[in-house]
Amino acid sequence: MSTTFTADSGSSRADRFRLFGQPVAVLLVLAGVLFWAFTRELDDIERRNINLTSLLDHTWQHVLLTVAVAVIVVVVAVPLGVVLTRPWARAAAPVVLAVANIGQAAPSVGLLVLFFLATSATGFWVAVLPLAFYALLPVLRNTMLGLRQVDRTLIDAGRGIGMSAVGVLGRIELPLAVPYILAGLRTSLVLAVGTATLAFFVQGGGLGVLIDTGYKLGRPAILVVGAVLAAALALLVDWLGGLAEQLLGPRGLR
Repeated sequence: MSTTFTADSGSSRADRFRLFGQPVAVLLVLAGVLFWAFTRELDDIERRNINLTSLLDHTWQHVLLTVAVAVIVVVVAVPLGVVLTRPWARAAAPVVLAVANIGQAAPSVGLLVLFFLATSATGFWVAVLPLAFYALLPVLRNTMLGLRQVDRTLIDAGRGIGMSAVGVLGRIELPLAVPYILAGLRTSLVLAVGTATLAFFVQGGGLGVLIDTGYKLGRPAILVVGAVLAAALALLVDWLGGLAEQLLGPRGLR
């Protein structure tokens, strides 16, 4: 009994730290780095990049890239995962998963370059679309896993009381699969934040511009600020994903 109590207490403390401590720690580190950058003696190149307007602009571009990737992933992966768990479409599941695995196994910068070569275009969407393909697998796989783990007796009970297949899907299967879908989305979002730093290769903007500028021009301050902002954004997105898992999951499973 004492072992169980200790384990539960440790898990509770970890959850509380994730809920309150993680964002505070991230913001404190970010504030410290920005204070260091703004109070040091900057040259002209550093001043053009390390200023409030520039940092907010690049961060906002990065957030837009991440949100666009997340929306595309959810709109594509969740319905596709639902379809692939239906009896009439299960034969196609291995093929679709194999394609999605290729998307994630391939280097993200390679996907960006290939899409650029195929379209001969640059800009926001030329970065978003290949990054969405790269981040698709976790949500697709978790949607299928979440739907497959639903107890068959619950589905039969729903059909037994007169619910249609669509009704069973919407009122029983999907609600029980929500924790799995959110876990996959959380992983995809963190992947999207990290890979969005490569959007500068196709003039897609984001914090990768600062990282690249600092590296190419030999300005460590610009590089550090860009990298820390990207890391802080990824950690905050991970925290928001964990919060969503706790708040949006079925009440009986929290």
